[in-house]
Amino acid sequence: MARYIGAKCKICRRESEKLFLRGSRCYTDKCAFTRRSYPPGSHGKVGRRKVTSYAIQLREKQKVKAIYGILERQFRKIFYDATKKTGNPGANLLIALERRIDNVVYQLGIASSRTHARQIVKHGHILVNGKKVDIPSYLVKVNQTIKLVDVQKKNPLIKKSLEERDPEKIVDWLKFDVENMTGTIVKLPKREDIALPIQENLIVELYSK
Repeated sequence: MARYIGAKCKICRRESEKLFLRGSRCYTDKCAFTRRSYPPGSHGKVGRRKVTSYAIQLREKQKVKAIYGILERQFRKIFYDATKKTGNPGANLLIALERRIDNVVYQLGIASSRTHARQIVKHGHILVNGKKVDIPSYLVKVNQTIKLVDVQKKNPLIKKSLEERDPEKIVDWLKFDVENMTGTIVKLPKREDIALPIQENLIVELYSK
């Protein structure tokens, strides 16, 4: 199952829920999950043996890694940093993932997916408080401004993403000025601001073993 979610299948289909890996496509009838909610291959519909609690916990971790596009080593570091902070470590983990600059670029609608957002950041097309940031794992802070460099404002992929952007789906901890293509971190996200189908307690249980 881990191979199916993380390594081989990079589209939004799973046995029970969407992973929203394809941005706006996941909200349309073109989403692969809508067409077929079972794994690919001739054995996709065949019944599976009983899943252990460890497998369920591992699958949840793999799912979050796939959503945010993070490898194991980096994910583990983010988790242990989250355990050192006060509060629920699972919630701290998700909040840290949401604060990543690549996720923020995606949430603002500049990119059509987190993968696209990561590419934009790596190519140096994003400015934070006027300074170039090309590290996708950079964590944003309150009152920081995120701006797209002028040369990329006519990029057809970015223009298409902004045209398809649904203002109602922008999280309330971000503010976006479409005319200037500038986003502002109004406040830090909270667990209730993250609407993804994630059970972070399973990840905490997995790493607690």
